[in-house]
Amino acid sequence: MKKTGSVIWGIVLIAAGALFALNALNVTNVDVFFDGWWTLFIIVPCAVGLFTEREKTGNIIGIAIGVLLLLCCRDILSFSMLWKLLIPAIIVIIGLKMVFSGLFGNKANEIIDKIKQNGGETKVGCATFSGCDLNYGGEVFEGAELTAVFGGVDCNLKNAIIEKDCAIRVSAIFGGIDILVPDNVNVKVSSNCIFGGISNKTASHKDAPTIYVSGTCMFGGVEIK
Repeated sequence: MKKTGSVIWGIVLIAAGALFALNALNVTNVDVFFDGWWTLFIIVPCAVGLFTEREKTGNIIGIAIGVLLLLCCRDILSFSMLWKLLIPAIIVIIGLKMVFSGLFGNKANEIIDKIKQNGGETKVGCATFSGCDLNYGGEVFEGAELTAVFGGVDCNLKNAIIEKDCAIRVSAIFGGIDILVPDNVNVKVSSNCIFGGISNKTASHKDAPTIYVSGTCMFGGVEIK
């Protein structure tokens, strides 16, 4: 993903530099500073994020906001109409995300529900206006539910015993969650995020157990490393 991001941003910068050079040489006469040009600082990064980041919802919302602002600056829409359309647009995008998540299933929720149906219990960590440090070194790990609301949760699985696929359900609302995982596992993420996101910095390993992470982030974030 990092290589893809570098390539895409490189192409964007080359195109921008070439356009400025052609304008300077009077080869082209493109009005770079058109009405609403500043909205490109919202639209372009979010568009690049669609190709470089696993979580797409926040980027789609960013593009929608940027395009609506651009239309207002071009007098195609009024700013009063913007506020009427902005909230419905965000709600529709989140709804579509939830529909697709439901249609294609959520492995993390399936694993956690199965654990509870079989009489088992998941690990629980909750931080509300506080911090929470969890360390499962030497313990058999099957699943966990982590919540951070105006707080932070640190979950250390580096030395946990992971013998099969397991799951973590996360919720970060104006808070943050850090998850440290062993080097010999895979991590797959499925999330619904609004102005937040889940960052997965782990590498893939063939024939290794998988930790499925499902979560919701609202003005919060989760980092897996």
